[in-house]
Amino acid sequence: MTEVLEYKCPACGAPLVFDGGSQNMDCAHCGNNFAVSDLREYAAAYDTGDAVCDWGDCPRESGVWAEAEQENLHLATCPSCGGELIGEAQTIAAECPYCNNMMILSGSVAGRLRPDFVIPFRLDKAAAIAALRAFYRGKLLLPRLFREQNQLERVSGVYVPFWLFDCDTGARISYKATRVSSRSDANWNYLTTKHYHLLRAGEVSFARVPVDGSRKIDDTLMEALEPFDYGQIRPFAPSYLSGFRADRFDVEAAESEKRVNERIRNSTRALFDETVRDRSYSAYQAESVNIRLNRGRISYALLPVWLLNTRYGDKAYLFAMNGQTGKFVGRLPVSRGKFWAWFFGLFLGLSGVGALALSLAAGFI
Repeated sequence: MTEVLEYKCPACGAPLVFDGGSQNMDCAHCGNNFAVSDLREYAAAYDTGDAVCDWGDCPRESGVWAEAEQENLHLATCPSCGGELIGEAQTIAAECPYCNNMMILSGSVAGRLRPDFVIPFRLDKAAAIAALRAFYRGKLLLPRLFREQNQLERVSGVYVPFWLFDCDTGARISYKATRVSSRSDANWNYLTTKHYHLLRAGEVSFARVPVDGSRKIDDTLMEALEPFDYGQIRPFAPSYLSGFRADRFDVEAAESEKRVNERIRNSTRALFDETVRDRSYSAYQAESVNIRLNRGRISYALLPVWLLNTRYGDKAYLFAMNGQTGKFVGRLPVSRGKFWAWFFGLFLGLSGVGALALSLAAGFI
């Protein structure tokens, strides 16, 4: 049976033609030639298929609550939003930090999945309130009445549940790149374009990639609070909950796998892209990407977050501060009046500059 060879040039991407005399594959576009065996190895090594980690088979560190811990901690379920929080046994009632509804702490924390780790709070409630005030400053489109009349209804220190994923990645990525240069002489301008075929391969280890384990908080909001300093992570102990609440996860680790695979693949790709970008090519493009995740491990951690609930008019606003680093995030209202005043002011200003330029140009004609 005749073997049909169909390959593209690794250097420029043009079709290759088999040359019977040399027994190689020739590129009519850039003039390169390749041995068939080399092209087969290249195609096998740089298969574009990816393999994600089977997190279901990964070891998990989470243990069970000790009997003494069950006696000193209670579990509460908010009847409004369904949130489950863990608090000290002597706390009888508390407001839900997510919806401000009153909840009674009466259940038991008995069961599996005691947190493995915790990052303790370093910043207090006063620091969170000060950060909110500072967050207002410099926001030109913020309504004046929001600064003056918004009511700070609740400031809650909450340990938010996170799944932490560890894994190794092996990546092989091929790129097509160009570098353009120019020169001139007395008669001609010369533009030279050089084409490159780049191969990158290596391994990257990821430790404690976080994925929010609570449905009640927007994942985008929680990711905006990153990074946490994992150098300060500690083995979990109930004493860290004194004066705070701990949200109980309601997103299983299995539900977080798609998100963590996406984050790890994007981070790996960005690291490899940077090695090409640093070489000052005029342009580059990945031709094939192969990223494989393996040797995964999952742990369960509580990370410190201050939640601040404010109300302006009939609308509630939720802000969050990283209780370890002080990073502050949230969405502010926009004054429509200020927005349109700014827009038309900018438009009229640019129109005035354009008219002045036209008049000056007309004066020189």
